[in-house]
Amino acid sequence: MYRVGVDAGFSCPHAAGGGCSYCDSHGGRAAWLRNQNHSDLKGLGGSEILDSLGKQIDSGIEFLKRRYKAEGFILYFQANSNTYAPVEELREIYDFGLARGNFCELAVSTRPDCLSPEKVELLASYQTHDRDVWVELGLQTANDITLKRINRGHTRSEFIEGFRLLREQGIKIVVHLILGLPGEGVEELSETLALMRELKPEGIKLHNLHIPRNTPMYEEFLRGEITAPSSSRHLELLQFAIERIPEDTIVLRLTCDTPGGPGAPRKFWNKSLIFSELKKNMISENMFQGRLSS
Repeated sequence: MYRVGVDAGFSCPHAAGGGCSYCDSHGGRAAWLRNQNHSDLKGLGGSEILDSLGKQIDSGIEFLKRRYKAEGFILYFQANSNTYAPVEELREIYDFGLARGNFCELAVSTRPDCLSPEKVELLASYQTHDRDVWVELGLQTANDITLKRINRGHTRSEFIEGFRLLREQGIKIVVHLILGLPGEGVEELSETLALMRELKPEGIKLHNLHIPRNTPMYEEFLRGEITAPSSSRHLELLQFAIERIPEDTIVLRLTCDTPGGPGAPRKFWNKSLIFSELKKNMISENMFQGRLSS
């Protein structure tokens, strides 16, 4: 079962305010789209976006079948804020995408300030006996001081309200968190994890702090005002977090794709090495998910 990550041309309501200080022009666009010459959709009209979306889905399924022998697929609206449009426009895009393949799940990545009762009802309408709906909701940290510092554009309470709207409709939720944000240590991380234990999302994605070039945060890094946690430091934060995440919460990600070259950190372990080192450390130290979650 594999995700087909697509870019449906959505933007972000926070872009006009400068955007999150760590966000580059890709807006979370899937790496395979960047590598396979799928063009940026900015400035395209509705029919052009649907045409591009269809091509992305077709080539994504073909690639996953060829490389991974994939047998099942999840349609994943990944880039930018995928509920940032009027309800009827969202319906047209979601309907088109789901009709392009036999998908067992619709996954939508968005921001808490891009949700409304009407949009959440639309998402819930796609739930059937053989298709799940998941929403990936960016939080990054539950600390309002850090949220303001990284120019996140929403507060802790606004996130909780968006989460509530989704939960009331029975939609499964994955929360995105970044470990090692500027000014944050284990105290702030503990605060964020306490909120996760209170809200009980179905899943959590844990990201290391990657600072792309040409972002406001990268300028802070160049001025020596902040650091990007190393691989070993991220490993420590991962172990701290996982022991405080309830055992029935799915951990979908341990690190993000951190390319070498421009950006910070310049060198970072790949996902396989992160996983193997984490597993080795936790076994040797008798650590396990949920051990300190009560």
